[in-house]
Amino acid sequence: MACTIEIKRRNFIKQNVLAATGFLLGNNLFHPGGVKSSVDPAKNVSWFPVPDGEEAAPDWTVTVDGNPVFVYAARVSAVPFNQIWPGYQRPLEQTELAGFAYWDMSGPVTVQVTCQRPIKDVIIRPTRYHIRPQVDKQTITFDLPQLIYLTVEVNGTHQALHLFPSPPETSAPDPNDPQVKYFGPGVHHPGIIQMQNNQTVYIAGGAVVYGAIQAKEARNLRIYGRGILDASAIERGQTAGAIVPLGCTDLRIEGIIIRDSNLYGVAPTGCRNVWINGIKLIGFWRYNSDGIDLMNCRDVTIERCFIRSFDDSLVIKGCSFAGYKVNHLPLQDIRITGCVVWNDWGRALEMGAETSAPEMCRVVFQNCDVIHNSYIAMDIQHGDRAAIHDITFEDIRVEVDEKNYPLLIQKTKEEKYPVDAPLFRPKLLVLEITKTGWSVDTERGTMRDIRLKDIQVLGPYLPESRISGNDAEHRVERVTLENLSHNGEKIKTLDEGKIIVTDYTDAIVIR
Repeated sequence: MACTIEIKRRNFIKQNVLAATGFLLGNNLFHPGGVKSSVDPAKNVSWFPVPDGEEAAPDWTVTVDGNPVFVYAARVSAVPFNQIWPGYQRPLEQTELAGFAYWDMSGPVTVQVTCQRPIKDVIIRPTRYHIRPQVDKQTITFDLPQLIYLTVEVNGTHQALHLFPSPPETSAPDPNDPQVKYFGPGVHHPGIIQMQNNQTVYIAGGAVVYGAIQAKEARNLRIYGRGILDASAIERGQTAGAIVPLGCTDLRIEGIIIRDSNLYGVAPTGCRNVWINGIKLIGFWRYNSDGIDLMNCRDVTIERCFIRSFDDSLVIKGCSFAGYKVNHLPLQDIRITGCVVWNDWGRALEMGAETSAPEMCRVVFQNCDVIHNSYIAMDIQHGDRAAIHDITFEDIRVEVDEKNYPLLIQKTKEEKYPVDAPLFRPKLLVLEITKTGWSVDTERGTMRDIRLKDIQVLGPYLPESRISGNDAEHRVERVTLENLSHNGEKIKTLDEGKIIVTDYTDAIVIR
């Protein structure tokens, strides 16, 4: 199965982390940095060299105005089959290879896809952009008017293609700067990179860096570029993820692609003043490989990222992590906006299950697209002592697949995912206070002032939701759902919205 793509010719800003060289594209402010490899000056499209030894995705090839753009391979989960970490990794039979391509552009493009296999159907996600491809035999053509991350799904979700256009890069650091770890085009094997105060890690377009990045109690850190950080050579236990900053302040992570994390993709723990912008996470298939997890952090913005994770995707937790104790710290002032999420197992936009903190508040999930939801699209799973309050889910679009299969726990190494597994319907929203297998606090917490506004469900059915407290002292209170819709039809009552409200709740309102 091979496909060809031709591309012919597309705020919330943390005040102490912005560079002065940003520019505006669409409705987003971008702060570029990097090195161009090839540029089409007539069309403002640039692409990057192919690293030696990098194997191409088996299903796709890509060209940009007749110039080849390499399609990288990324191993992803093929079935929702997880396991409590058993000391060995998932067998490859539970996975498949997807493809992804990246380039820079500064204006609208036309995308042409030619597949060597028969095309029964094709869908371009997120569907809210209403991209209607023209299909002529084995050729698919559509216009891409702006900088958006897309998936091209031919004959279903398997072996999908992921497209990651970015704005032009203009501000690469000096490779000779002693405070810069500079990785130019090509293949690099640095292992685990330890960052110190005032350091930068730059991964240029066309670079693949096999390793992981750590920092502890450092300040003024920047990780950026267009290239790939690949953690496939990192065993579980060597690090707790691809990028793990512990107790750091003034941290920026921008633009790069993270592939094949050994655990979490990006896991700031006890950090403050963090800006994560325009990163892409793909190829997450190993047991419990989450996307971006924040543990007891404050003053964080995550914007315009693409996350395809095996386990939970965008997560806010209260817990000590990687041997670093932080559950005495509150989690406050978090904003996640403009992200696209494909979740293969678990929860897409989540708080919990670990909520060990004195307080978790002023959290906003805004303007996000959940293009595939395997279990729960929006979730506050409250298993510890925190006072959770003032949480907003706003302008969220959840796409519902015609067919989903149940999330199963593998009980033995030899067990196979059943070929006749019954169909399963994921949930839209769960707000609950209950002890979980991850709870560390003896006392449960509270949940109040939860606001959901302009939530759109797109697809063949409306998923169920559930809201439940724990007991008379640990309740879910003051939840407002405003303008919930299914395929454009406004939901007017809790029953119509399939929202189950159980005991120990107060003031649950839909309007």
